[in-house]
Amino acid sequence: MAAGSVHGGDAAAGLPERRRGVRGHRNVPSVRVLQHLRRVGAQPWRPPGALSLIIYSLTLFPLLKYVFIVLHANDNGDGEGTFAMYALICRHCNVGAVPAVEAEEHLQRAERIKRAMEGSPWAKACLLTVALLGTCMVVGDGILTPCISVLSAVDGVKKVDASLTREAVVMISVGILVVLFSVQRLGTDKVGYAFAPAILIWYCFICAAGVSNLVRHDSSVLKAFNPAHAFLYFKRDPKRAWVSMGGIVLCMTGTEAMFADLGHFSVRSIQIAFAGLVYPCLISAYVGQAAYLCEFPGHAGDAFYKSTPESAYWPMFAAAVMASIIASQAMISATFAIVKQSVALGCFPRVRVVHTSRRHEGQVYIPEVNFLLMAACVTVTAAFKETTKIGNAYGIAVVAVMIVTTSLMTLVMLVVWRTALALVAAFVLVFGSLELFYFSAVLYKFDKGGYLPLSIAAVLFFVMYIWHYIQTRRYAFEVEQKVPEQYLSSLGGAAINRVPGVGLLYTELAQGVPAIFRHFLANLPAVHSVLVFVSVKHLAVSRDHRMYRCIVRYGYRDRRLGNVEFESRLMDQLRSFIAAEAQPPEDEESWGGGDQAAAEVRQLEESLGAGVVYLLGHSEVRTSEDSSLLKRLVVDYVYDFLKRNSRQGFEDLQIPNKNMLQVGMNYYI
Repeated sequence: MAAGSVHGGDAAAGLPERRRGVRGHRNVPSVRVLQHLRRVGAQPWRPPGALSLIIYSLTLFPLLKYVFIVLHANDNGDGEGTFAMYALICRHCNVGAVPAVEAEEHLQRAERIKRAMEGSPWAKACLLTVALLGTCMVVGDGILTPCISVLSAVDGVKKVDASLTREAVVMISVGILVVLFSVQRLGTDKVGYAFAPAILIWYCFICAAGVSNLVRHDSSVLKAFNPAHAFLYFKRDPKRAWVSMGGIVLCMTGTEAMFADLGHFSVRSIQIAFAGLVYPCLISAYVGQAAYLCEFPGHAGDAFYKSTPESAYWPMFAAAVMASIIASQAMISATFAIVKQSVALGCFPRVRVVHTSRRHEGQVYIPEVNFLLMAACVTVTAAFKETTKIGNAYGIAVVAVMIVTTSLMTLVMLVVWRTALALVAAFVLVFGSLELFYFSAVLYKFDKGGYLPLSIAAVLFFVMYIWHYIQTRRYAFEVEQKVPEQYLSSLGGAAINRVPGVGLLYTELAQGVPAIFRHFLANLPAVHSVLVFVSVKHLAVSRDHRMYRCIVRYGYRDRRLGNVEFESRLMDQLRSFIAAEAQPPEDEESWGGGDQAAAEVRQLEESLGAGVVYLLGHSEVRTSEDSSLLKRLVVDYVYDFLKRNSRQGFEDLQIPNKNMLQVGMNYYI
């Protein structure tokens, strides 16, 4: 792919939608925005007011807020979207339900906020809920993007063949969607390389078309760069202007995708691509179409192709279709990344994650999610048949995610960046108030398609919240049932046998020895010569009886190590750890730790020669006897269904079956 990011396109209207390759944001064409304004009586053929709102909406939100502010709030370049900010906040404040990383030091103001959040269960629940809602809306956006991008592009065929029925357009769109999802297994980079050149052509086309329309038609629309026209637009008819905001918001659809898809390119490349290419081309296209509509207001339904010469139709149509594929691809890959983050944070059932690129760890493919996305896109396209209702749904999804981003961004500025309070207040007042105003306008179309993203988000939120709730309760049970460290002293007794080999016991427990270890000994009273507790969380464990703690950290975009590579790295780290521990203190003239370390290393090598065994606990979560009917329904049926249809832990960890030993245990919550 090219550097940066891409807009896709709307063939019927001719302005860009979503991107991939020159990374920008997807954008529903201005002709559809103006067409929406005409339906509510805003007279789009006198466009300075509406065009002024479009220009400054693009400037404030995609350019200023996302490109120059929000993109910097990534989780060390690994996280994408709202979950990246949630993980960033959790790393600086211990507000995650299951501890995963150590909190960092802060200044006094940030420390006060941190302590207030850590001490408030309500604040933790609200933070998680906001992050989940934002994530669910982005995934819902991932369903709507391919539908409206492809459907609107294929609509352009009707100019050549007016007899083409709506059903035929829908079937062609469905066929393109099926092909698009079928090639996802090839990888993001291959799809991007195949279509990315079309994006540059597409931008050249829409920019040239905008300049041409401005020169040939009414150039007075340039008055729209004066923000006073936006205020006059509301002064003439406040109610109709407010309703029209639900259409104007479509000009910024896709801004969240720039953030949700972060990881394939650097922040700087996205900033350069958007500010230097995407933004000017969008402004040119919107201004040009507004100039054309001033002279031909009756062409609001198909302004782009009406203003395009016949000889340029097919090249424009081909570029639009390919741009719509890039638009869809961008959001599909972003959905994959978000689901992978959700799994890493314990908010989504385990799924199979396939890394499709040897160079870019963040390019992943999730077969289960790909199939569900395809089914949802085909269903939405076949059910709605046209872009009008899907566009109404778009608005709610986009603005809802923007509000969530602003909320989390405020916390990042306060706790992580330690920004001056005046700047934080200005950020909230400017962007928060405008987004709430937009949200009130898009809700006006709730019964005309706006319910769709909320319904999708509700289902996803239900699944993710239940999964996260059970995972946290299971963790709490493990903490309550953990084995006291005094129990380790009994391992030297005659009742416990030490067998040759290295045992790797996987646990999520943050403190102490996991209960599954005692349960394991009760069923099989033997311990390997070297036993390693493998955890993804930091915890110091006593080295008595040759037991160590291994902390494995994976970034969002990191691939899982195979068992051979993992064992090799683990043993290397153990040798280094033993050697480092054997270094004499500076104040000790005589030190006998070297001999002990050498003995430990020899024991480690002998145990490794006997083989490595992976010890895993197989937990079954059940409700306690005093649980309510609703809790029994959620835990014993809904969660059990999700768990049985998700990947097993040993599959996700790539543990070979021949070296694995599992012990079952019931968890009562």
